[in-house]
Amino acid sequence: MVVSESLSTFISNKGNCKGDHSILCFVYFIKHVMDTKVKQLKDKVAAYNHVLENTIIYRKAWIDTLKQLISSTLQNFITDSGLKGKIVENNEMENLESIALDLGRSSSGITQSRGTEDIKNFMIKNNGVMIYQQLFNGKVMVMVQHPYIEGYGEPKEPQLLEIVTPGELNASLIYQHVESLLDIITEWEDFDDESPQKKTVFQPIGFQHTLTLDKTN
Repeated sequence: MVVSESLSTFISNKGNCKGDHSILCFVYFIKHVMDTKVKQLKDKVAAYNHVLENTIIYRKAWIDTLKQLISSTLQNFITDSGLKGKIVENNEMENLESIALDLGRSSSGITQSRGTEDIKNFMIKNNGVMIYQQLFNGKVMVMVQHPYIEGYGEPKEPQLLEIVTPGELNASLIYQHVESLLDIITEWEDFDDESPQKKTVFQPIGFQHTLTLDKTN
């Protein structure tokens, strides 16, 4: 048993624990085990309190520097690159704020006829969004909402890029996120059967099941 092995080890390290000293050694052993366990628990409490302190530090960093860094870096990229988009801040929930690079909505060029009537629905394309979302612990989750056409299939779940601490986030990393966003939306716009995706995210109008591509060539 683990206890017996620990006791044997303790006795061998303690020296003379035979005869009349055996009970006393056992008492020492129990105390040693309890002291060790208490120390381990104290270490866990210290680690827990450290995490709580980090949450306070991270939230303060969001207010003091991070919001401005994210907004200005993204806005500078929009201005310099000519990318059509805008910065959207959501401050409705304190300590759960978000900043997004929203590429907006546009006409998809697709229309749907309304039966025999000479009426058509124009389908709108959402061009994609990159979001910096404050988490409950003060860290920042970076994710991308894929483009999608309203009424044509279902939008994909947001793609998580990474979760970072405020200290890890800088202009260089933000530009890496922008690069990931551009790769994702370009791949979506250029979708074909050579895409690395396992299955298509599009569905034929009027069908509820997912259309899969069987490439036999």
